[in-house]
Amino acid sequence: MTPAKALFLAARPKTLPAALAPVLLGSACAAAVGKFALIPALCAGLFALFAQIASNLANDYGDFKKGADTEARLGPERATAQGWLSPQQTLTAALTSVFIAAACGLALVGFGGMWMLAVGIVSVIACLAYSLGPFPLAYHGLGDVFVLVFFGLVAVAFTTWTQALEFPPFMWLVALACGFGANNILLINNLRDRETDAQAGKRTTVVRFGKGFAIGFYKFNLVFLFLSPLALRFIFGMEALCILLPMVVLPWMMGSILKTLQNYEDPRELNPLLGKSAQLLLVYALLQSLGLFVQAGGL
Repeated sequence: MTPAKALFLAARPKTLPAALAPVLLGSACAAAVGKFALIPALCAGLFALFAQIASNLANDYGDFKKGADTEARLGPERATAQGWLSPQQTLTAALTSVFIAAACGLALVGFGGMWMLAVGIVSVIACLAYSLGPFPLAYHGLGDVFVLVFFGLVAVAFTTWTQALEFPPFMWLVALACGFGANNILLINNLRDRETDAQAGKRTTVVRFGKGFAIGFYKFNLVFLFLSPLALRFIFGMEALCILLPMVVLPWMMGSILKTLQNYEDPRELNPLLGKSAQLLLVYALLQSLGLFVQAGGL
């Protein structure tokens, strides 16, 4: 295991669609009101990507230090716990990712104004506080709130703002859908690790409320994703038929996920659902964004 490969795995590439999806959707929302701008969209994408990588590396480091990643772990092997990277190497990589994210975020100040600086600082602190610090969010059942807020509402809204300098009302529906879709990745992770998290004192919502809660929450998020295009068309008056594309494609992906989720016996059977949940979010983002761009063109 080379250090470069270990860093790549520690960045958890399968989860990165959760960082890119809200930027894509926010840019599409800006396009829908005729104000898409490529440069701030690219800057927002790089900021989101490296902030997510920083969060993943910090989680790798934090879970190792707190004893959540042990030999009993059922998920993919973690770089620090396996000894592929030293704790110091992982922490250094996380802080380097924060620095790169901050550099990309500073560029957004020129497009969205000085308060983008505050948004960026709060976002980076939240990414690190997910697993680190005196009150790690993931260990106190706040991971779901963190994902909904920062991978949904904040990421979509402020990507839109840096291009359009407004928050179109329909954008909040898109942001919520994105946040709920991203939360499904976390739910699968926490459902698989429910027993080892409980032993390590990591009080996720799945540990607190159980398997039934996790599966029910996952299904709710899927339903919200599925129905949100309908709301865009009939509540917000989007006329482009492409707006409804997610409702045509997503059921094909949902079926296999729900079948595994309902019938699994060994938590390790949930591992493939991490990637599938991320793929589903990305497909939703691509299709919904396509619909919004077509709406912008009046088609």
